Amino acid sequence: MTKKIWINCLVITFGLALNYASAQTELTANRGHSHNDYKQNIPLLTAYYAEMGSIEADVFLRKGELYVAHDSTEIKPGLTLKKLYLEPLAAFYKSNGNHPYKKTALTLQLVIDVKQDYQHVLPQLLKELQDYPGVFEGNENPNAIRIVISGDVPKPADFKNYPEQISFDGRPYTTYTHEQLKRVAMISDNLKNYTQWNGKGNPTKTDEALLTAVINKTHQQAKPFRFWATPDSPNTWIVLEKLGVDWINTDKPSKLSDFYLDKIKLTYTSATPYSVYTPTYKQDGVHKKVKNVILLIGDGMGLAQIHAGLMANHGDLNITGMRNIGFAQTNAADAGNTDSAAGATALATGFKTNNRYIGLTPDNLRKTNLVDTLFGYGIKSGVISVGDITDATPAAFYAHQVDRAMSNEIANDLLQSKVEILVGSNQKSFFKNKNSNLLKQLESKGFQLNTNMADFGKQFDGKQLVLLPDSATRPVNKGRGDLLKQSLKHSLEILSKNKTGFFIMTEGAQIDHGGHANDLPFVVTELHDFDKTVEEALRFADRDGETLVIVTADHETGGLTLLDTDVKKGMIRAEFSTNDHTNIMVPVFAYGPGAEDFKGVYPNDQIFYKIMKAYQLK
Repeated sequence: MTKKIWINCLVITFGLALNYASAQTELTANRGHSHNDYKQNIPLLTAYYAEMGSIEADVFLRKGELYVAHDSTEIKPGLTLKKLYLEPLAAFYKSNGNHPYKKTALTLQLVIDVKQDYQHVLPQLLKELQDYPGVFEGNENPNAIRIVISGDVPKPADFKNYPEQISFDGRPYTTYTHEQLKRVAMISDNLKNYTQWNGKGNPTKTDEALLTAVINKTHQQAKPFRFWATPDSPNTWIVLEKLGVDWINTDKPSKLSDFYLDKIKLTYTSATPYSVYTPTYKQDGVHKKVKNVILLIGDGMGLAQIHAGLMANHGDLNITGMRNIGFAQTNAADAGNTDSAAGATALATGFKTNNRYIGLTPDNLRKTNLVDTLFGYGIKSGVISVGDITDATPAAFYAHQVDRAMSNEIANDLLQSKVEILVGSNQKSFFKNKNSNLLKQLESKGFQLNTNMADFGKQFDGKQLVLLPDSATRPVNKGRGDLLKQSLKHSLEILSKNKTGFFIMTEGAQIDHGGHANDLPFVVTELHDFDKTVEEALRFADRDGETLVIVTADHETGGLTLLDTDVKKGMIRAEFSTNDHTNIMVPVFAYGPGAEDFKGVYPNDQIFYKIMKAYQLK
């Protein structure tokens, strides 16, 4: 039967309805096949330390020795199978207590691709294997390294003529008897026999049916399946895994290993979405003076983070219900990439500055922030964070220092600030400040100190300093709860009593932490917590009718890229390009009176002036 006729029969047998839903269980790094491994800069060791479960070496027989090479013209002295693979693998096996890897659950097969003349190659191979008793006898010991013969192999009827120490790489279009199939370790084929798919996006539905059919046929024979000649990228690996492939063919073992080893941190599923608020839009975009502004800053929150949160919540967010959208350019004065200090200072003062600077221009001039500026017009302010309240973003709204790390000095700057409510953690910088009289001086300024949310909840007027223990601002996926939402809600209750209006900056601080950690579940759970806080702001704005809500970020963190999503399942899969900030523009969402002024593309320092314009203040 020709390959073409055989493939057509597969389609008829299995039907075009087959799809990704038939995929096998999720793979791990140990299901990677290091294709043409000898071409790596460091043969064997690159794949071995990447914990590949299958490593391939092409061999030729010359003058009684097996040489590793892709073509006979590439044969070089000393590059033998014994030296490059058998000896070091045997040494690893013994040092690991008779296991291929130190992690005893990991397995290993050495795939020897015979380029020609198997009749003489296999006897020589068996002879060489005798020097390593017990190491390469996977037929007798499941912990041993399995030897699989590929390429120029004997006919299936001749498998019985070779010891069971070696197995064979089968083909899907070859018919095997029950006994012959016992000698087949896996079944492989050229991807191009089924599709011209280049690894980008997905194969066509017709090709998908062909691919799934051959994999399913192999699984019905209780054998694992591998495609060779595959594109080699994360998207390819994802698609092949969904199709049900058991071995991922790769020339990038280290990258594939990282992809799977970090899978827990790069995959997130939220089975049950939370409901979102639908705004009334009655005052949205109306050109009139606002009384109040709620500025919500998702630290490190770029478009990818928002879209990740959107997909994980099954296609709905409070943020994405806001219709007026712009983009802010986040570069610092001294660098293309901003940190939170320069980014927040631009938002708080209307001036670009150097990284690490808090409330100062590049030439060290103090600039009045929104909190102090608005106080001159009778507008009271609150600054809230679910992180360290002396950290860069909240600090930019009440402090002036040359280095964001100067937490003691930043805490002491609160004495000069006009802020009414300050909520966050880092008690140490206040309780053990270099200024031993700081708390007494703050008390003399009218601040009421609270060290837990319960006590804060009992306060309904006056200046509030809420210094929480660090444990209270632990990540939300470690039990923080809705601290950010409740802090905003109670601050609104207090500040809304001010007849001339209020300004509140509310920071989702730990979206950034998840980006630095390259941890997708961390990012998304913090994004969802922030989004639920946005809901509280939108509800207040609708009730009040004179409140502008702005949602933006100081910068993007992590270079997040979404590789795969399933909005129905709330599943996302991603990669990060860096553990630092990026220069990517961040979105600006606005809702309420004056919201249309936040459309367009502009430097982030312009948000300060747009807020002042919304208040109709000079």
